[in-house]
Amino acid sequence: MSVTTASARPAIVLLSGGLDSATCLAIAKGEGQTPIYTMAFDYGQRHRHELTASKILAERYAVKEHRVVTIDLRVFGGSALTSDSAVPKDRNEAEMNAAVPITYVPARNTIFLSYALAWAEVLNVDDVYIGVNALDYSGYPDCRPEYIEAFEKMARLGTTRTGFTLRAPLQHQTKAQIIRRGTLLGVPYGLTHSCYDPPANGVACGHCDSCLLRKKGFAEAGVPDPTQYAT
Repeated sequence: MSVTTASARPAIVLLSGGLDSATCLAIAKGEGQTPIYTMAFDYGQRHRHELTASKILAERYAVKEHRVVTIDLRVFGGSALTSDSAVPKDRNEAEMNAAVPITYVPARNTIFLSYALAWAEVLNVDDVYIGVNALDYSGYPDCRPEYIEAFEKMARLGTTRTGFTLRAPLQHQTKAQIIRRGTLLGVPYGLTHSCYDPPANGVACGHCDSCLLRKKGFAEAGVPDPTQYAT
Protein backbone atom coordinates (compact mmCIF):
# COMPACT_ATOMS: atom_id res chain seq x y z
CA MET A 1 0.00 0.00 0.00
CA SER A 2 1.09 3.57 -0.62
CA VAL A 3 2.09 5.75 2.29
CA THR A 4 0.69 9.22 2.94
CA THR A 5 2.11 11.80 5.33
CA ALA A 6 0.41 12.47 8.64
CA SER A 7 -0.70 15.92 7.50
CA ALA A 8 -2.12 14.78 4.19
CA ARG A 9 -5.85 14.14 3.83
CA PRO A 10 -6.24 12.40 0.48
CA ALA A 11 -9.59 11.72 -1.14
CA ILE A 12 -11.21 9.85 -3.99
CA VAL A 13 -13.97 11.60 -5.91
CA LEU A 14 -16.38 9.65 -8.07
CA LEU A 15 -16.29 11.86 -11.16
CA SER A 16 -18.88 10.92 -13.76
CA GLY A 17 -18.41 14.16 -15.65
CA GLY A 18 -21.83 15.48 -14.64
CA LEU A 19 -22.84 18.62 -12.82
CA ASP A 20 -23.05 17.08 -9.35
CA SER A 21 -19.78 15.18 -9.46
CA ALA A 22 -17.94 18.23 -10.79
CA THR A 23 -19.29 20.24 -7.86
CA CYS A 24 -18.10 17.51 -5.46
CA LEU A 25 -14.63 17.70 -6.96
CA ALA A 26 -14.56 21.46 -6.43
CA ILE A 27 -15.77 21.03 -2.85
CA ALA A 28 -13.08 18.43 -2.10
CA LYS A 29 -10.48 20.77 -3.55
CA GLY A 30 -11.83 23.69 -1.53
CA GLU A 31 -11.80 21.65 1.68
CA GLY A 32 -8.09 21.09 1.26
CA GLN A 33 -8.19 17.40 0.42
CA THR A 34 -4.83 16.43 -1.05
CA PRO A 35 -3.95 14.58 -3.08
CA ILE A 36 -7.21 13.99 -4.92
CA TYR A 37 -7.86 10.91 -7.05
CA THR A 38 -10.84 10.64 -9.39
CA MET A 39 -12.64 7.62 -10.74
CA ALA A 40 -15.11 7.27 -13.62
CA PHE A 41 -16.81 4.22 -15.10
CA ASP A 42 -17.31 3.00 -18.63
CA TYR A 43 -20.14 0.61 -17.84
CA GLY A 44 -21.84 0.30 -21.22
CA GLN A 45 -23.89 3.46 -20.77
CA ARG A 46 -25.51 5.06 -23.79
CA HIS A 47 -24.23 8.49 -22.67
CA ARG A 48 -20.51 7.73 -22.80
CA HIS A 49 -19.84 11.37 -23.69
CA GLU A 50 -19.72 11.93 -19.92
CA LEU A 51 -16.38 10.10 -19.83
CA THR A 52 -14.79 12.76 -22.00
CA ALA A 53 -16.14 15.39 -19.62
CA SER A 54 -14.72 13.55 -16.60
CA LYS A 55 -11.27 13.43 -18.16
CA ILE A 56 -11.34 17.14 -19.00
CA LEU A 57 -12.48 18.02 -15.47
CA ALA A 58 -9.78 15.84 -13.90
CA GLU A 59 -7.18 17.65 -15.98
CA ARG A 60 -8.66 21.05 -15.14
CA TYR A 61 -8.43 20.33 -11.41
CA ALA A 62 -4.97 18.75 -11.70
CA VAL A 63 -5.89 15.61 -9.77
CA LYS A 64 -3.12 13.19 -8.90
CA GLU A 65 -4.65 10.35 -10.92
CA HIS A 66 -7.83 9.82 -12.92
CA ARG A 67 -8.93 6.27 -13.60
CA VAL A 68 -11.67 5.01 -15.89
CA VAL A 69 -12.85 1.57 -14.83
CA THR A 70 -14.39 -0.58 -17.56
CA ILE A 71 -17.22 -2.89 -16.55
CA ASP A 72 -20.25 -4.03 -18.52
CA LEU A 73 -23.56 -3.55 -16.73
CA ARG A 74 -25.39 -4.32 -19.96
CA VAL A 75 -25.12 -8.00 -19.04
CA PHE A 76 -27.80 -7.39 -16.41
CA GLY A 77 -29.97 -4.94 -18.32
CA GLY A 78 -32.90 -3.45 -16.45
CA SER A 79 -32.14 0.16 -17.38
CA ALA A 80 -32.66 2.41 -20.36
CA LEU A 81 -29.10 3.66 -19.87
CA THR A 82 -27.62 0.23 -20.60
CA SER A 83 -30.10 -1.04 -23.18
CA ASP A 84 -32.12 0.04 -26.21
CA SER A 85 -35.16 0.90 -24.10
CA ALA A 86 -36.49 4.40 -24.66
CA VAL A 87 -35.33 7.12 -22.28
CA PRO A 88 -38.36 8.99 -20.85
CA LYS A 89 -38.73 12.51 -22.24
CA ASP A 90 -40.56 15.71 -21.31
CA ARG A 91 -41.87 14.44 -17.99
CA ASN A 92 -43.00 16.72 -15.18
CA GLU A 93 -41.68 16.38 -11.64
CA ALA A 94 -44.68 14.36 -10.46
CA GLU A 95 -44.07 11.83 -13.22
CA MET A 96 -40.35 11.69 -12.45
CA ASN A 97 -40.98 10.90 -8.79
CA ALA A 98 -43.98 8.60 -9.19
CA ALA A 99 -41.80 5.47 -9.28
CA VAL A 100 -38.22 4.36 -9.75
CA PRO A 101 -37.52 5.38 -13.37
CA ILE A 102 -36.26 3.15 -16.17
CA THR A 103 -33.03 5.21 -16.16
CA TYR A 104 -32.12 3.76 -12.75
CA VAL A 105 -29.23 1.32 -13.20
CA PRO A 106 -29.64 -1.55 -10.71
CA ALA A 107 -27.09 -1.33 -7.87
CA ARG A 108 -24.93 1.12 -9.83
CA ASN A 109 -23.83 3.26 -6.89
CA THR A 110 -23.08 0.17 -4.83
CA ILE A 111 -20.89 -1.19 -7.62
CA PHE A 112 -19.12 2.14 -8.16
CA LEU A 113 -18.55 2.72 -4.48
CA SER A 114 -17.17 -0.78 -4.04
CA TYR A 115 -14.53 -0.06 -6.67
CA ALA A 116 -13.73 3.24 -4.96
CA LEU A 117 -13.49 1.47 -1.61
CA ALA A 118 -11.05 -1.09 -3.03
CA TRP A 119 -8.89 1.72 -4.40
CA ALA A 120 -9.16 3.53 -1.07
CA GLU A 121 -7.66 0.51 0.69
CA VAL A 122 -4.70 0.47 -1.67
CA LEU A 123 -4.13 4.23 -1.40
CA ASN A 124 -4.74 4.49 2.37
CA VAL A 125 -7.62 6.87 1.72
CA ASP A 126 -10.49 7.34 4.16
CA ASP A 127 -12.56 9.95 2.31
CA VAL A 128 -14.63 9.15 -0.77
CA TYR A 129 -16.88 11.81 -2.29
CA ILE A 130 -20.07 11.05 -4.22
CA GLY A 131 -22.43 13.58 -5.76
CA VAL A 132 -25.79 12.10 -4.82
CA ASN A 133 -28.62 14.24 -3.53
CA ALA A 134 -31.92 13.23 -1.97
CA LEU A 135 -34.07 16.04 -3.32
CA ASP A 136 -33.67 16.22 -7.11
CA TYR A 137 -32.78 12.56 -7.49
CA SER A 138 -35.57 11.21 -9.73
CA GLY A 139 -36.48 8.42 -7.32
CA TYR A 140 -33.17 6.55 -7.30
CA PRO A 141 -33.03 4.43 -4.12
CA ASP A 142 -29.22 4.54 -3.93
CA CYS A 143 -29.22 8.31 -3.49
CA ARG A 144 -31.01 8.29 -0.14
CA PRO A 145 -29.19 9.40 3.05
CA GLU A 146 -30.00 6.03 4.63
CA TYR A 147 -28.11 4.32 1.83
CA ILE A 148 -25.05 6.56 2.29
CA GLU A 149 -25.01 5.81 6.03
CA ALA A 150 -25.40 2.08 5.45
CA PHE A 151 -22.59 1.89 2.90
CA GLU A 152 -20.23 3.80 5.17
CA LYS A 153 -20.97 1.40 8.04
CA MET A 154 -20.48 -1.63 5.78
CA ALA A 155 -17.17 -0.25 4.47
CA ARG A 156 -15.80 0.21 7.98
CA LEU A 157 -16.82 -3.31 8.94
CA GLY A 158 -15.64 -5.06 5.79
CA THR A 159 -12.26 -3.46 5.09
CA THR A 160 -9.15 -2.16 6.83
CA ARG A 161 -10.47 1.43 6.49
CA THR A 162 -12.10 1.64 9.91
CA GLY A 163 -12.23 5.43 9.58
CA PHE A 164 -13.77 5.34 6.11
CA THR A 165 -16.06 8.31 5.48
CA LEU A 166 -18.46 8.51 2.56
CA ARG A 167 -18.89 12.19 1.88
CA ALA A 168 -22.08 13.28 0.12
CA PRO A 169 -21.98 17.07 0.51
CA LEU A 170 -24.89 17.63 -1.91
CA GLN A 171 -27.36 15.13 -0.51
CA HIS A 172 -29.68 17.68 1.11
CA GLN A 173 -29.44 20.35 -1.58
CA THR A 174 -31.60 21.12 -4.59
CA LYS A 175 -30.08 21.46 -8.05
CA ALA A 176 -30.36 25.24 -7.72
CA GLN A 177 -28.47 25.21 -4.42
CA ILE A 178 -25.81 22.93 -5.90
CA ILE A 179 -25.36 25.22 -8.89
CA ARG A 180 -25.11 28.33 -6.71
CA ARG A 181 -22.52 26.62 -4.53
CA GLY A 182 -20.55 25.37 -7.50
CA THR A 183 -20.67 28.77 -9.18
CA LEU A 184 -19.09 30.35 -6.11
CA LEU A 185 -16.38 27.69 -6.30
CA GLY A 186 -15.78 28.42 -9.97
CA VAL A 187 -17.02 25.09 -11.35
CA PRO A 188 -16.82 25.18 -15.18
CA TYR A 189 -20.33 23.82 -15.76
CA GLY A 190 -19.96 24.26 -19.50
CA LEU A 191 -17.52 21.34 -19.43
CA THR A 192 -19.94 18.99 -17.66
CA HIS A 193 -22.28 16.48 -19.29
CA SER A 194 -25.57 15.35 -17.74
CA CYS A 195 -27.77 14.16 -20.62
CA TYR A 196 -29.07 10.56 -20.58
CA ASP A 197 -29.75 10.37 -24.30
CA PRO A 198 -27.37 12.58 -26.29
CA PRO A 199 -27.26 12.43 -30.09
CA ALA A 200 -24.10 11.29 -31.83
CA ASN A 201 -22.48 14.74 -31.59
CA GLY A 202 -22.70 14.64 -27.80
CA VAL A 203 -24.85 17.71 -27.19
CA ALA A 204 -27.60 17.44 -24.58
CA CYS A 205 -31.03 16.30 -25.79
CA GLY A 206 -32.83 18.84 -23.59
CA HIS A 207 -35.78 16.54 -22.89
CA CYS A 208 -34.67 13.65 -20.63
CA ASP A 209 -35.18 13.84 -16.85
CA SER A 210 -31.55 14.77 -16.28
CA CYS A 211 -31.64 17.62 -18.80
CA LEU A 212 -34.92 18.94 -17.40
CA LEU A 213 -33.62 18.90 -13.82
CA ARG A 214 -30.45 20.63 -15.00
CA LYS A 215 -32.43 23.34 -16.84
CA LYS A 216 -34.67 23.86 -13.82
CA GLY A 217 -31.67 24.11 -11.52
CA PHE A 218 -29.97 26.83 -13.54
CA ALA A 219 -33.23 28.76 -13.91
CA GLU A 220 -33.99 28.64 -10.19
CA ALA A 221 -30.39 29.49 -9.30
CA GLY A 222 -30.50 32.54 -11.54
CA VAL A 223 -27.33 31.36 -13.25
CA PRO A 224 -26.99 31.27 -17.08
CA ASP A 225 -27.08 27.70 -18.34
CA PRO A 226 -23.94 27.08 -20.45
CA THR A 227 -25.24 23.74 -21.76
CA GLN A 228 -25.52 23.19 -25.49
CA TYR A 229 -28.89 21.57 -26.15
CA ALA A 230 -29.93 19.87 -29.38
CA THR A 231 -33.29 21.65 -29.41
